[in-house]
This record gives sequence, C-alpha cells and structure tokens, in this order.
Amino acid sequence: MPANPVSKPRTKPPEERRDELMTAAERLFLEKGLEQTTIEEITTGAGVAKGTFYLHFSSKADVLQALRARFVQGVLDGIIVAVEGQRQDDWCGKLAAWSTACATGYLDAAGLHHLAFVAAPPATKEGLSRNILIDHLTELLAAGAGENAWSVIDPGFTAVFLFNALHGVVNQPGIAETPSDHAELLGAIEAHFLRSLGLPSGID
Repeated sequence: MPANPVSKPRTKPPEERRDELMTAAERLFLEKGLEQTTIEEITTGAGVAKGTFYLHFSSKADVLQALRARFVQGVLDGIIVAVEGQRQDDWCGKLAAWSTACATGYLDAAGLHHLAFVAAPPATKEGLSRNILIDHLTELLAAGAGENAWSVIDPGFTAVFLFNALHGVVNQPGIAETPSDHAELLGAIEAHFLRSLGLPSGID
C-alpha cells in the first residue's frame, strides 16, 4: 500500500491575507482608535503572525491609506451596479442612481469615513477634486451630454461641484441618523442632482 503523501499546509493568497489584516484593523480602529490600536492586536485579530503584517504594510498609517482606497472603491462598485441597472437610454435614471448610490455608500460606512478622512485626514485635499468617484461622474455627465440628455459645458467641473455638494451634505454631524432620515436625505440629494442639470426632479 503506497504511503500517504505528506500533506502541505494550506496558505491563503496574499490578497486574502491583506484583506483580512485590513478588516481586523478597521474593526479595531473603530473600536479603540488609530493611536490606541497596536500592530500586534491587528495581527491577532487577523489570525496571522506579527511578521505577516510587514509583508503587506509598513505601518498603521499605511493600513489606513489602504482602508481609504478600499472605502472609495466600495462606493464606486455600488455606483456602477446602480447605474448599469438603469435602461441604456434612461440618462435621468442613471444620474439619479449615481447620486443615490454614492450617498448611500457614504452613509452606510459613516464611521469608517470619519475615521479615515476626518479624524485622521489625508495629507492633501486632492481627493475632493480628483478621485475615482469624480472620474466616473465626469464620464457619465460627458456621455449624457453626448446623447443630448442634458447640456454640460465642462463635465469635469460639474462633477467636482456635484460630488463636493453631496459629500458635504452626507458628512454633516448628526445627519440622517435613522433609516427614515436616510430616505428623505437621499430623495433631496437626487432632486438637487437632477435640477442642477435642468432635469425634472419629481419634487416640487
């Protein structure tokens, strides 16, 4: 009878390990704060050896930067699903879906956003004038203008304007603390997005 082959320990892909470290760090940062959280606590929370942390990150600040990127990408992923769920020729629906999905992404992860962008802000404010969300909205505005759905002289400028208006509203302290508040706020944001391009909002 042949001997059983020596079983090799199963290892997770580096991307999965990195994601687990980020998830553990996010939970601890929200519970304890960035400064109070140790790297050892992060690795314990992720179930890995301490040395594994440095295979993926150089510091807690490095993890925080990665959490910022993951947050924004998550919001964009939700926007893409919402916009692509509209009819190809329904530009009004696409714009409304963009505004609602973007605002929802911020509201659903308000704690992480406050931690990553307010309590420990990035070194520059470039993200408020150039980021993947603004880029996506710029493309949507330009495409709609190309189909004569609305008139926009400068899609990039308009995208920055609309994004920052939305960003400012959803990040006001104490705003939309209950689901019913969310619905009212999302409706108001959608209406202002549509009106800004001269589209009917359905709200008098």
